[in-house]
Amino acid sequence: MPKMKTKSGVKKRFKVTATGKIKSAQAGKRHGMIKRTRKFIRDARGTMVLSEPDTKIVKQFMPYG
Repeated sequence: MPKMKTKSGVKKRFKVTATGKIKSAQAGKRHGMIKRTRKFIRDARGTMVLSEPDTKIVKQFMPYG
């Protein structure tokens, strides 16, 4: 049986931690920063760990992740 392919967009956007959780960038920071509060911009720095239901969805596209 051939190897399964990973979705290219998923491998660029997500990383798997050692415990199997999925890390991603915080959403809502691409544009429109003038409208955002300073607190939102501060809190949205760096990465976050996806919730359990979202993790299941992303892992469907990463067969070997």
